[in-house]
Amino acid sequence: MPEQPQDIPFEKGLKKLEGIVKQLESAEIPLEQSLKLFEEGVQLSQRLRKQLDAAESKVEILTKKGSARQPEPYARDGDDVPF
Repeated sequence: MPEQPQDIPFEKGLKKLEGIVKQLESAEIPLEQSLKLFEEGVQLSQRLRKQLDAAESKVEILTKKGSARQPEPYARDGDDVPF
C-alpha cells in the first residue's frame, strides 16, 4: 500500500519538498510538469506547516504543564534565543 501524503514523516516530507524545489529551479522541465510540481510543493508545504504548528503547540503545552511560567515562543532563525 503506497504511503499517503499525510502519513509521511516530517523529515521525509521536507526532503521531498527540497527535491521539488531543485527540479523547479532547473529550467529543463516542461511547463506542464513544472505546474504539477509547484502544486505538489504547495500542498506538501502546507502539510509540513501543520505538522510544525502541532509540534509547537505540544511543546507549549508541556512547558506550561511543567511549571507555572508562561510558555515562551520558539526562537526562529535570526531570533535571539530567550535563554
